[in-house]
Amino acid sequence: MEKCKEWTHSADVLEDAVDRDRLLTNVMLYWLTGNENSSARLYYKNMHGGSSGQAPGTIPTGVAVFAEDYAIRRYTDQSNNIVHWSEFDRGGHFAAMEAPDLFTDDVRIFFHHLQ
Repeated sequence: MEKCKEWTHSADVLEDAVDRDRLLTNVMLYWLTGNENSSARLYYKNMHGGSSGQAPGTIPTGVAVFAEDYAIRRYTDQSNNIVHWSEFDRGGHFAAMEAPDLFTDDVRIFFHHLQ
């Protein structure tokens, strides 16, 4: 809960950014399926070696940067074949819950260009 509140965009109260039922549903999906460890693995790897020194991959990658999640650029440029980049002035680290309209439209645009 603390991380969700701290990493949402412009919300003094968590419920102003993310509906409590939506947040609990999201947490339950991780917990009941046992995916909380695999979802955190990316953060662990970035903190402990990551992929520095490796050539960028060949898989087309789309990146959406939402408000206050700006540090992502230094991680993505190093190891990805970025073909789509978007920046938004709202939404935060949990953009799919905070700004689902922006997130959904951007995913659609990314995949439309891959067809």
